[in-house]
Amino acid sequence: MVEELSPAGYLSLQQDGELWQLVDVRESWETEIAAIDGALHIPMSEIPARYRELDAAKPVALLCHSGARSARVAGFLAQQGFSRVANISGGIDQWSVEIDPAIPRY
Repeated sequence: MVEELSPAGYLSLQQDGELWQLVDVRESWETEIAAIDGALHIPMSEIPARYRELDAAKPVALLCHSGARSARVAGFLAQQGFSRVANISGGIDQWSVEIDPAIPRY
């Protein structure tokens, strides 16, 4: 099962002590425009070859521009047996609106 988290909901879980792996599945040109410190960048096209870099026993939150690509990757990771997977709804665009307006919107 895949959870849907708002950016604020994700940060709240982090602040409560939950240690999530934050994975940005956007393309490199997108992360050059806007990125979140500490996020692991694995473009969606590379996930099938690289998902084993993640710890399947730890929660994984996925982020893209608006939430569509990351939702697809979240479903894939859930099928691979990851214990807890969440999609950050609204993606980095919503993160910029809700959390950090210094992150450029594009």
